[in-house]
Amino acid sequence: MQDDFLRIQSRLTDRDHVLLGWLADHGVLTSFQIAHALYPSLDFAQRRLRKLCAEDVDLLARFRPFRAEGGTWPYHYVLGQRGTEVVAVARGTDLPRKDQARKRRWHLTNRANLPHLLGVNQFFTDLAGYARTHPHASLDRWWPASRFTTFAGFIEEGDSPTLMAAVPKVRPDGHGIFTEHGRSVPFFLEHDTGTEPLTTLIGKIDGYLDLAYRLGRDRPVLFWLPTALRERHLHQRLTEAGIRYPIATAARDTAAQGALSPADNLWQVYQVPSARLRLTDLADLAGTADPASA
Repeated sequence: MQDDFLRIQSRLTDRDHVLLGWLADHGVLTSFQIAHALYPSLDFAQRRLRKLCAEDVDLLARFRPFRAEGGTWPYHYVLGQRGTEVVAVARGTDLPRKDQARKRRWHLTNRANLPHLLGVNQFFTDLAGYARTHPHASLDRWWPASRFTTFAGFIEEGDSPTLMAAVPKVRPDGHGIFTEHGRSVPFFLEHDTGTEPLTTLIGKIDGYLDLAYRLGRDRPVLFWLPTALRERHLHQRLTEAGIRYPIATAARDTAAQGALSPADNLWQVYQVPSARLRLTDLADLAGTADPASA
């Protein structure tokens, strides 16, 4: 068994390790997301994914959800048992239980909010795919919502350890740092599916204000909305609520119409009448928090 593990591990590429790490952190990715983020073509990606799913390798497992209107979605990939073990060894953590991958796969395939999770992961794999094809761009950080169940998930190097005892009042859908041409923007993502009232989205800002007050830094919140109409309505509601926090919005239907990625000039800054900005143009929104605004 140990020899088999070492044999399989020795054949893994750097790209394989990136993929295994992403699946450990973010749960599930589709074949299209993986191909766009990491590979030069879908065919290339599918050939490699089949090898990683082979029974004698067991690094990945896959499933295909049924569409409500008939047919199936593309393959969705999760970690196999050996994949969880490879990640644990690479990260120096305890080896997983023998049934961990099976239980996690069952949870992911049966979770009601799987489309939301895939939508969040689509945002970040779009950024990764942009970075793969643009030499001056990079996705430097991609943290999942699961990291932010406690305040420890928000703490970075240099923060006071006493903050560990704080209770977070918000749970972002993700956190990232994206860089292009030497300019970096740290951000929190709120992926909106359009099913919640806009008042629910606006209510989350109180949590970000509390977070900024405790940490002493603002990080822009990006609302990634399904339609341009909902985006306009959100700006109206934010203004009516008198919100004071760095916020930028963009709509997925606008991005699709222009074949644009989240890195492109899609972003409208709240209460700043200007042309749409690129993601890294939002770097000016990140800075030291004003305690008086919290």
